[in-house]
Amino acid sequence: MAERDNRRSRRDDRDENPEFADRLVAINRVSKTVKGGKRFGFAALVVVGDQKGRVGFGKGKAKEVPEAVRKATEQAKRNMIRVPLRDGRTLHHDIEGRHGAGKVVMRTAVAGTGIIAGGPMRAVFEMLGLQDVVAKSLGSQNPYNMIRATMDGLKKQVSPRQVAQRRSKKVADILRKDDAPASAEA
Repeated sequence: MAERDNRRSRRDDRDENPEFADRLVAINRVSKTVKGGKRFGFAALVVVGDQKGRVGFGKGKAKEVPEAVRKATEQAKRNMIRVPLRDGRTLHHDIEGRHGAGKVVMRTAVAGTGIIAGGPMRAVFEMLGLQDVVAKSLGSQNPYNMIRATMDGLKKQVSPRQVAQRRSKKVADILRKDDAPASAEA
């Protein structure tokens, strides 16, 4: 019995810890026609992140909006991914993500550019902690597909350190020659 209470208090501590920020992306009102009329429910799409390189999304359905948002937030916290960021502000390389008919293109940007992206993609980037990125959504405008395509692209993001480790090389060998300081070539 004491173990169960201890487990419950740990779970409560986790929920009260404001380490994650969340953003409500979409709410859908859905109806079911029954004998007496219509029953309404709500579906919520939420993006959660720590703004330091971790982000996740979730969806929840319930009879009331707050309950749907709570369910979506819980699912988002369970499905988080870690994305390597360059200087903690932008992507390491340009990427493309796909999901269904949704296709997104994400490009690195110089400092001061800001987040140039629309709706659901902007929410993902803000929760991830990206400060400079240029993105375009092609194809589907459905927020669910746009977020899934964005997450697909972000999963493909690799840092030079990860590439160097996979190839058993040094990071300096992986980086392009024009990124490295110029040697005496004259």
